[in-house]
Amino acid sequence: MPAARTKDHAKVRPRKLTHGSSVRTAFHQLRELIVHGKLSPGTWIVEGDLAKRLHVSRTPIRAALNKLQQEGYVREHRMANKSRMIVAPLTKEDASELYSIIGRLEGLAGRSTAALPRPERMKIVQQLKALNHQLAEIKRDHSRQSSIFDIDRDFHRLVVSCSGPRLSAWHRAIEPQAERYWRLYASSIISDLQLSIAEHNDIIRALADGDPDRIERCLQANWDNGCQRLARVIDVFGERGSW
Repeated sequence: MPAARTKDHAKVRPRKLTHGSSVRTAFHQLRELIVHGKLSPGTWIVEGDLAKRLHVSRTPIRAALNKLQQEGYVREHRMANKSRMIVAPLTKEDASELYSIIGRLEGLAGRSTAALPRPERMKIVQQLKALNHQLAEIKRDHSRQSSIFDIDRDFHRLVVSCSGPRLSAWHRAIEPQAERYWRLYASSIISDLQLSIAEHNDIIRALADGDPDRIERCLQANWDNGCQRLARVIDVFGERGSW
């Protein structure tokens, strides 16, 4: 009997791990679809359709949607006698809150980076300069326009990379939400790329000087100014998925 119980127990554990893995996989796949606009802002969410699309049961889809709702990617839309889940709209109000949060997170992270010993700090400075140079090249040659987001993301991730684990985790959680806005409106923001490049240069100089107060201000300014640039584009094209 003990041997039988041990065998039964061994059968249960893999199913739990498999379920947890399927939830994580569903979460990341659904988040990618939302971030890249393949599930458009305001789209009604049908669990059965998503389960078929991702080749999983509805159970991990439901769990993944709960986590996506907690992180702001989907929301509940209430009607007279029922409620439905929808992909969260992209609005100026949401962008303002989001950019403010990530700007302050990066500002705190920048303080840690600015406090590094000079040799380590200058190594990061050279990497940041190389990334910003790539952005400047794209400004002159629009054929590489599609890589702007990846370069800009690498720039900001590098600044955050020396912060503590908790701050880094918060940044990783919120970064894809900002990516939603960038990817949808990128073609309209490209004309202001030189402004972002100039703000990046301010960040680099503050880091090279080891000035924590200045790098914090510069990082926040980059995000605050980016939000203002985004708001002007949203005024022209409208809020996506908002009623």
